[in-house]
Amino acid sequence: MLYMHDVWVNWFEGEENGYNVCYFHEWRKEDGIELLDQVPLLYITEELFFYIENDMQELPKPLLDVIYKRAYMRKGQDRTVLEYASVITDGNNTLVFDTIGYRIPVRKSRLIPRQEQLVYDMIKNAKVQSYKYVAKNYKKEYHMLSMPPELIFGLTRRERQLKQLLMIGLDQLRTTNHLEELRYWLTEWDPKRYPYIRFMDEDAVWTALYEGVKEGWSYRHEDLCRKLIKGQPFLEKMWEIENGQEQNASQ
Repeated sequence: MLYMHDVWVNWFEGEENGYNVCYFHEWRKEDGIELLDQVPLLYITEELFFYIENDMQELPKPLLDVIYKRAYMRKGQDRTVLEYASVITDGNNTLVFDTIGYRIPVRKSRLIPRQEQLVYDMIKNAKVQSYKYVAKNYKKEYHMLSMPPELIFGLTRRERQLKQLLMIGLDQLRTTNHLEELRYWLTEWDPKRYPYIRFMDEDAVWTALYEGVKEGWSYRHEDLCRKLIKGQPFLEKMWEIENGQEQNASQ
């Protein structure tokens, strides 16, 4: 078995989409960077890599058996064993995961560039290991709160987080499905359509609003997000965190 040593990780917990597991250039000084003293390296198929990177479903038992208690974390002089943790690669991408004792990849991290290159060097003469994984006919399903990559790629870490906030706000709006409220927010987004909006039903308004905001990110998106989450302390706190990060980055 291949092993890596002194691996720096920046855990993103509970992320079911790989695009939210930030690459090194988006790591922040406030992130809790940790050191893995030792961690196994698995060279796996593209299909299994995608399954682990982009979901939080149960991992194949043969894979878990291979890595059981073979990873260690270092904190000062303390060395702690991790039940199931590994670096994985399909030859084109890399990822680190830790199940924190469960059988799903609860925490995920990217590698720093130097260690990412080391992975590719280490597998040059290795063979892809095939593990029978749970979902044989697996197909990733996306929805408004788990957006397809094409609606996310190209956005910064901050923009992705704010877009997620916007989608949470829109999801709440759709759940209540109050016609006048829907019309109000569509008018906020697209005032020029007001003469037509007042004659549209709930489904038509919702479709126009979602179709209008789902692509990209702009000042208009940000303004709508800020207004939509106003008065919701938890969402406002997330907004403040992301905007605080932007201010820190510009200083």
